[in-house]
Amino acid sequence: MQEKARVPAIRFAGFTDAWEQRKLGECFSERIESMPGGELLSVTISEGIKRFSDLGRHNNSNEDKSKYKKVCIGDIAYNSMRMWQGASGYSPYEGIVSPAYTVLAPNPGINSQCLAYHFKLPEMIHTFQINSQGITSDTWNLKFPALSEIEIFVSADEREQEKIAGFSRHLDHLITLHQRKYSRLCNVKKSMLEKMFPKDGASVPEIRFAGFTDAWEQRKLSEIADKVTEKNVGLQFVETFTNSAEFGIISQRDFFDHDIAKLDSLGGYYIVRDEDFVYNPRISTSAPVGPINRNKLGRTGVMSPLYTVFRPHDIDATYLEHFFKCGYWHSFMNFNGDTGARSDRFSIKDEVFFQMPIPMPQIEEQIKIGKYLTHLDHLITLHQRELERLQNIKKSCLEKMFV
Repeated sequence: MQEKARVPAIRFAGFTDAWEQRKLGECFSERIESMPGGELLSVTISEGIKRFSDLGRHNNSNEDKSKYKKVCIGDIAYNSMRMWQGASGYSPYEGIVSPAYTVLAPNPGINSQCLAYHFKLPEMIHTFQINSQGITSDTWNLKFPALSEIEIFVSADEREQEKIAGFSRHLDHLITLHQRKYSRLCNVKKSMLEKMFPKDGASVPEIRFAGFTDAWEQRKLSEIADKVTEKNVGLQFVETFTNSAEFGIISQRDFFDHDIAKLDSLGGYYIVRDEDFVYNPRISTSAPVGPINRNKLGRTGVMSPLYTVFRPHDIDATYLEHFFKCGYWHSFMNFNGDTGARSDRFSIKDEVFFQMPIPMPQIEEQIKIGKYLTHLDHLITLHQRELERLQNIKKSCLEKMFV
């Protein structure tokens, strides 16, 4: 390999020496010392080394652990059968692992946490794969003798290795913080959706804003919304929408990267205007009776007649949108419809669909609920974007901080 390829694309200031090519057997020794007791550890593909207690797994105390391998703080442990999937990690704990794992003890001059990040790079995982022995992925195995022959480039300056490890640790810390905030907000939203709408048979929700005490009314969907039957005669509109359980109402071109519907068939499609609601009978894990979403694109398009389109009135549209994010209307659907002839579609007659009961407080309370839940959605989106940004930064940096 040429000298210019022996330095990473980005480095910390003060480091200029070329990186050295070494075999992994020069960087690590295999730790084969057994220890019959200690903290039981596991190696996961996504999170590296975790304690059994943190994973919620059962530790069979009666199992013979006399052959379990000792793991010291700073070791790297990996699953030899899953190394090609990235099942390795740096251990911040002292404990024991199953004898099925391989434990690597760093040699002097090696920052094992730095190399643990290196092991997670796609190119490195591919190298582990091609050096694994076995005919199929079910039998691929990377034992220490084969791993020890793999060559990598590594900085000869342990201070630079520590800089890389420290920077990556900091990014991991930020990612974990935003992941926790994101997860916490998602749980708050889920809880609020469960508690801010009355449960079956109740006239008030479990949680409501101060100053509101009146019992909620119950209206049929047909009383607060009209079914849209306007067809796209004369091809007034050519943009086709789709209703995704994950993304809501979006352009078909954005969802599929191209138009699915043929232009000559659009005359029979329903016109969907801004703020209209659409029910998609296609079921999924996240939408067990199909999703209902609101057109917030700010423009008019068309949708297949397989969808049910309706236009609300005498109700706050934001409140109604969030109501359809909770699961209370699912019981009505399950009682009055079924999956029909196709297992991926829910079947319910229009006249029955529009008999769906909608719980309704006074308009002022509707607006309060809608604004609060929209604010939560905004916070969730912010933390999700920041989380994705940090993950992309880490991915990009790691790719450029190693040779």
